[in-house]
Amino acid sequence: MMSLLPNPDPITVPLVLKLCSFPPPRRLFSLRLRRFTRKSSSLLPLVAVSSLSATAAKPTRWREKPELAESDSISLLNERIRRDLGKRETARPAMDSEEAEKYIHMVKEQQERGLQKLKGIRQGTKAAGDGAFSYKVDPYSLLSGDYVVHKKVGIGRFVGIKFDVPKDSSEPLEYVFIEYADGMAKLPLKQASRLLYRYNLPNETKRPRTLSRLSDTSVWERRKTKGKVAIQKMVVDLMELYLHRLRQKRYPYPKNPIMADFAAQFPYNATPDQKQAFLDVEKDLTERETPMDRLICGDVGFGKTEVALRAIFCVVSTGKQAMVLAPTIVLAKQHYDVISERFSLYPHIKVGLLSRFQTKAEKEEYLEMIKTGHLNIIVGTHSLLGSRVVYSNLGLLVVDEEQRFGVKQKEKIASFKTSVDVLTLSATPIPRTLYLALTGFRDASLISTPPPERIPIKTHLSSFRKEKVIEAIKNELDRGGQVFYVLPRIKGLEEVMDFLEEAFPDIDIAMAHGKQYSKQLEETMERFAQGKIKILICTNIVESGLDIQNANTIIIQDVQQFGLAQLYQLRGRVGRADKEAHAYLFYPDKSLLSDQALERLSALEECRELGQGFQLAEKDMGIRGFGTIFGEQQTGDVGNVGIDLFFEMLFESLSKVEELRIFSVPYDLVKIDININPRLPSEYVNYLENPMEIIHEAEKAAEKDMWSLMQFTENLRRQYGKEPYSMEIILKKLYVRRMAADLGVNRIYASGKMVVMKTNMSKKVFKLITDSMTCDVYRSSLIYEGDQIMAELLLELPREQLLNWMFQCLSELHASLPALIKY
Repeated sequence: MMSLLPNPDPITVPLVLKLCSFPPPRRLFSLRLRRFTRKSSSLLPLVAVSSLSATAAKPTRWREKPELAESDSISLLNERIRRDLGKRETARPAMDSEEAEKYIHMVKEQQERGLQKLKGIRQGTKAAGDGAFSYKVDPYSLLSGDYVVHKKVGIGRFVGIKFDVPKDSSEPLEYVFIEYADGMAKLPLKQASRLLYRYNLPNETKRPRTLSRLSDTSVWERRKTKGKVAIQKMVVDLMELYLHRLRQKRYPYPKNPIMADFAAQFPYNATPDQKQAFLDVEKDLTERETPMDRLICGDVGFGKTEVALRAIFCVVSTGKQAMVLAPTIVLAKQHYDVISERFSLYPHIKVGLLSRFQTKAEKEEYLEMIKTGHLNIIVGTHSLLGSRVVYSNLGLLVVDEEQRFGVKQKEKIASFKTSVDVLTLSATPIPRTLYLALTGFRDASLISTPPPERIPIKTHLSSFRKEKVIEAIKNELDRGGQVFYVLPRIKGLEEVMDFLEEAFPDIDIAMAHGKQYSKQLEETMERFAQGKIKILICTNIVESGLDIQNANTIIIQDVQQFGLAQLYQLRGRVGRADKEAHAYLFYPDKSLLSDQALERLSALEECRELGQGFQLAEKDMGIRGFGTIFGEQQTGDVGNVGIDLFFEMLFESLSKVEELRIFSVPYDLVKIDININPRLPSEYVNYLENPMEIIHEAEKAAEKDMWSLMQFTENLRRQYGKEPYSMEIILKKLYVRRMAADLGVNRIYASGKMVVMKTNMSKKVFKLITDSMTCDVYRSSLIYEGDQIMAELLLELPREQLLNWMFQCLSELHASLPALIKY
């Protein structure tokens, strides 16, 4: 067994012998070291890694001009560890396997609920026999030229379906013909139905980089493996985030009788979906001990705000604060007005709006009230997330239309989720938010039933002509209504203003955009809400929030420059009353539109019925992709296999998440049977001044975890420069033992040309690890038999070279740990 402590020790002994030959002061120190090493390592005090920096430093290092960041194997491994664990290690404390077992069971239940919800949402999706979802494509729904994915062969181009007579029969059968890079494949229709997926790419073009080859499927297998490993990492990231959130505790809110009185003030009859959302949120707050993180998805005007109001009341009635976060000041102002009116019967509950409409003195007063707890409900835009806003006792965060916030704001919102209850409202959730809901890692309540009085919005899609615009506006004005006229940019507003003033000289027309002075914008919105302004020419500043019953026609110019969710939200600005509403979507020339823009318009035309925001967001996910969940990259690894196959692989991984677990072994039980005892150079020993204490710290760091060992090594090099080769060997032995412990390997030994690693990992885990290894040399040399991983080397290596081989091989295996549940 490899050990640095206690005595007798293969490294300590040669060190002490060398120290004995030093001058008297150094000899006294070596004697103390000898007594020090005779103690049991279990009795030694734990020395923090950071204490290395406190060691007496000399003005020069043991070597002249040492290189601090040489690209040696230890440095490369340290870089990878910092990249993989850097953000996670400090934020999420370790979890023991017994605790993890309980939480993993809870996660599984959550996934099943998410999958059941998806089953009820997805249209025309057939469930497989085991209840899993199939994203396979019906060959009859394909058009000639569509790109498809064959699960075993790869990406091809669909040609068509034709009857043909097989060799061993006289009965003609239907065959699917698919073109590949090196030929045409002919598949029986039944087989094609089991193995074909539509190829959708989450970027501007749907064209794949290349078509697969029938004669060589190895490239496709590698792409599929890469996608599978990316999925495993996503699943593990989600698991760890979710488990961390489950560990956060708060007392359930009391079921206060006055809640019924507050709910009774709702002036409408709740729809069945709305009632279920009320119930879901109430259970989250009053029956759970973990913070709520629920998505309320429903079209504009379907009652999401009422769900939020009841959650706010439940929280603030116990003395806690609630924050309502909106993407625009227009929407924030509307929320403030609605909340103020609804809470007017409760004078002890104070509501405040923090916005750029306020003077500096008013803002300072509000900030002080928030800090002291005198403001119970705070409404505002992203300024509420700033460092100057200090909450006294924040209990609930309500986020409206999360997709409209920037990256930094989303990260800040995410940071709240581990400490306060979070309720997210959205008509068309962003793909990542939708993805979390579909996979069950986030609770979701869907309000898809429209209120009884709502009528579907009539959507008109055509190329732009002034005559059509004038006719549309005239029809609305003739019935006493108002009109939104939306453009993608401020630049064209003046031109449209001139055109409309000429066409309607006696009608009040105004402009609204984000660069106007605050008071001017507020006054314009107020006059439009009162009906004094008949036509409002604006940018997408009105995308969220404006609830104007009399505005029932919206004209959107240059629709190709808007996102799908934006168009859906803009269309939702009209049709809030019982009148039939009209949405006119104009594009300049269809021939100038990209494939993605055409697809967005097609999706919007398909989703004409009320309550289809969720389905639209799913289409948006198909068009744009959903990124890597924790980053802003939109394509992610989904492009390797296409969205549909990616999703199927994802749900397969989620359903078998317990098979991804790897069980580490205690560090002190790992044996490395390799007899190697390097001697440190006397000048390095002399320079370290207290080498035994440093080696003891190294052992303790390795015993703790990989992160601590990496920090120790980097601190050692930062203070003393690059270590000599013999010290590198000592460190590598520690790394090998630490990596073995993390991988569930309890013994490594060599027998001739064979290296054997005894392990507790399953064959499925071993396959996943080896599939994701980047180095073919190590991958091809490893085999799994029983409880052993074995590798046959080309020749019997000297001990130091054998240690280096073990270090590199375990580094490759260890790199796959982010794709595994490590409890």
